[in-house]
Amino acid sequence: MTSAALLSGQTPLAVRMRPVSLDEVAGQKHLLRAGSPIVALADPAATSPGAVSIILWGPPGTGKTTLAQAIARSSGRRFVELSAITAGVKDVREVMQEAITQRDLYGQTTILFLDEIHRFTKAQQDALLPGVENGWVILIAATTENPSFSVISPLLSRSLLLTLQPLTDDDIGLLVDRAVTDARGLNGAVTLADDARAALIRLASGDARRALTGLEAAAAVALSRGGEGDVPEASADDVAQAVDKALLRYDRQGDEHYDVISAFIKSIRGSDPDAALHYLARMIEAGEDPRFIARRLVISASEDVGLADPQALSIAVAAADAVAFIGMPEGRIPLAEATVYLATTAKSNAAYTGIDAAIADIRAGGFGRVPLHLRDAHYPGAKRLGHGRGYVYPHDSEFGILPQQYLPDELQGKRYYEPKNLGAERDISARLERIRRILDGR
Repeated sequence: MTSAALLSGQTPLAVRMRPVSLDEVAGQKHLLRAGSPIVALADPAATSPGAVSIILWGPPGTGKTTLAQAIARSSGRRFVELSAITAGVKDVREVMQEAITQRDLYGQTTILFLDEIHRFTKAQQDALLPGVENGWVILIAATTENPSFSVISPLLSRSLLLTLQPLTDDDIGLLVDRAVTDARGLNGAVTLADDARAALIRLASGDARRALTGLEAAAAVALSRGGEGDVPEASADDVAQAVDKALLRYDRQGDEHYDVISAFIKSIRGSDPDAALHYLARMIEAGEDPRFIARRLVISASEDVGLADPQALSIAVAAADAVAFIGMPEGRIPLAEATVYLATTAKSNAAYTGIDAAIADIRAGGFGRVPLHLRDAHYPGAKRLGHGRGYVYPHDSEFGILPQQYLPDELQGKRYYEPKNLGAERDISARLERIRRILDGR
């Protein structure tokens, strides 16, 4: 491909590089095993009565359209594509009628690919039901929204729901390398520096379309420098200029990954929300897995905040659930909310140090037999062994607490949990002191 052709307004690289068969698809190996519904649909020898409609659910750029087109090309079936953004009931009915005609006159099965089905209203989705139920079309619907909430139940029950996963860095790297050399892509018009390749993979965040769009723009920048002779090399600076975005030095498998997450957690622990948001932004912009960030927030809520603010763990878990539910980029908002909350609330590591101290004692042999009165007394013969004898039921007391030994004899008087005089633990500390006096019979 010449530089003039590359720089012209032709079909985008991401479209040109769409696989022509399932063998070229990167990622989604869990959906492409022998005998899977997608492989069966793509088999040209398969008969149409055995075909089943499917709903592809996954993040943008993971290959929903790619899979649909690869199925159509491999199977030889007629392929019709509609977008729920622009199509309506009239368009759906026209497709159904034409599909019946093609089946009756030519024995040809129609695949209807409906992109963004979640944008269809209930009435519009209802219009699909006769075609799917009667086999007039094989529906392949794509959505980035949870189909349980965005697709009507009758359509879900008549289709198979297949979930696509974000592409890995290796998957994105394979697609970028192929696009540089393939005749459908850049056809060797440029080469790609290692740091530029790494930047494209990082910026893609599992989105193949984003990676190829960035590659095409970076190649155009490299070619625009002109000159004769050697094939130009697209650099990391070209990628930065093309996507108009500063490139962070951030390796999700290397030192920077651990340094930034360490600084993030320590900023939260140190009650500096501004620094914590800074490191959160660095991770988001570098394409860090938001689930990893969410997990670290849950750990921080337990380790650094603890019972000084019992609500902190609920907020961190809610943020993790929200990210899984809505995805990125909107997921940055609940991540930021949880980050600020954890950074600004009271802190205590008493529960964390308490469990670690107890585990250390256990590993050092510091444990004894469970006191007889605490042992299970419900199985036959237990009472004969003295199990449960002398146990007092706390609810028989006015205050729900009665003097009684709970730790083994060898550990009597041991203290693992020592609440701090901070936040909610201030109240816990006062209450626990009264509880311990009662338990000790004082």
